[in-house]
Amino acid sequence: MGTIKTKGIIIAENNMDDFDKMLTMITPGMGKISCAAKGARRPKSLLLGGTQFLCFGDYVLYKGGETYNINSCEPIEIFYNIRTDLDKLKYAVHITKIINDVVQENQNCYKILQLFLNTLYVISEKEKDLDLVLAIFKLKLLAIIGYMPNVRTCSNCGKTENIDSFSFKNNGFLCGDCSKQDTSSVHISENTKASIQYIIMSESKKIYSFDMPENDLKELRLVAKIYFDEKLEKEYKMEELF
Repeated sequence: MGTIKTKGIIIAENNMDDFDKMLTMITPGMGKISCAAKGARRPKSLLLGGTQFLCFGDYVLYKGGETYNINSCEPIEIFYNIRTDLDKLKYAVHITKIINDVVQENQNCYKILQLFLNTLYVISEKEKDLDLVLAIFKLKLLAIIGYMPNVRTCSNCGKTENIDSFSFKNNGFLCGDCSKQDTSSVHISENTKASIQYIIMSESKKIYSFDMPENDLKELRLVAKIYFDEKLEKEYKMEELF
């Protein structure tokens, strides 16, 4: 096999031998791949800058056996502000763990990668509430990977008026009458309802363009966490870095 040119982002790096690295990279067309970067830990290596955690760049690869080898790379974005802010880094690491779980080998994941990069950009460059960013990311990711909730009508009766709850049993909104029959549903305000609709229906590059009052944010966070953990069948908890 000849050389392969691709864009990608490094989501994990591990030292190998004296000067080499073994990397995990997310690419738009090949999904998640393992890459060896030989000599990348040498101080004067041309691979040094492009093989760091969360570096997005252009890569030239050569496949040998089951592993890709990085011949050359050109960093596009290193998300510098994430590296210098512990809170931002914690949320970025948490989101990266989720990406690592949902992306597989040989998967076309252009939309997932686009969402991931947009999210990292917002964390790095904007002073957004990080809990809001995480909730938006989770709901949009679920919609992309096949768990889009019904946000147009009541998921039980089909009515469009008096929507006041989100149902995890019915995967979407419920009207006031139907929510009385689903005690596990979460009550949502009109603002939270509109925010969920906007997240699900808008392009990934636009979804972080709003803020929310604290009470509405609590509702959105609760809906996003329960729905996300349920669909992925795993409880995702924010971990301390150190």
